[in-house]
Amino acid sequence: MSYDIHVYRKEVKEMEQLSVDRDFFEKKENLLPFTDKQKEYLISRLLKYKYIIDREGEYGIHFKFSEDEGINVLLSDYALYFSSTGEGIFEINMTASEFTDTGGFAKYDPQNNGWEEL
Repeated sequence: MSYDIHVYRKEVKEMEQLSVDRDFFEKKENLLPFTDKQKEYLISRLLKYKYIIDREGEYGIHFKFSEDEGINVLLSDYALYFSSTGEGIFEINMTASEFTDTGGFAKYDPQNNGWEEL
C-alpha cells in the first residue's frame, strides 16, 4: 500500500477551500501551474534533500530518494507528488511540510482528505 502527499501552489488551496466541487483535483483548470521560478526552486530543494533525478517523462520530472528506494516523487507542471511505501511515509510527510515554509506552497494529504494547517 502506498501513501501519497501532494504539494500545490498556495492559490490552489485557497480555490479548493472555496469550491463545492467534489472532483476539484480531477479538473486541470482548477490546478494552477508552477511558475518557472517555483519549479526551479522545487528542483533545487529536492536535490538538496538527497533526491536524485531519475528521468524526465511525459508527465514531468521523476525523482528517487537516495536513502529509500520506496520513495518516488513526480514534479509536474501543476503539483509535486510524493509517494511512498513502508517507512518512507514519515520522510515524505516531513519533506512536503518543509516545502511549505516559504508560504508559496501548500501540502495536501489525500488519505486524510485535507490541507495541512500551520
